[in-house]
Amino acid sequence: MAHKKATGSKASQGGNVAGKRLGVKVFGGQPIKEGSIILKQIGTKVHPGINAGLGRDFTIFAKRDGVVSFKKRRNRQYVEVISS
Repeated sequence: MAHKKATGSKASQGGNVAGKRLGVKVFGGQPIKEGSIILKQIGTKVHPGINAGLGRDFTIFAKRDGVVSFKKRRNRQYVEVISS
């Protein structure tokens, strides 16, 4: 009979891992300045539309000053910056 309780493996003990701060930073209808980050993502869940650019790490940013707008076209979600 065992005299010690079995424990999980070392790998499952994990640790507190810092979040990656992903997600929408500026929501639809909000004003934005040129060069500001609209959203951070892994892969292209959302695609850049009019006046929006895509960074190397799939970050979407504003190319012009304006108002952020999210649209859905052909089963894809896009983010646009509408100049005011």
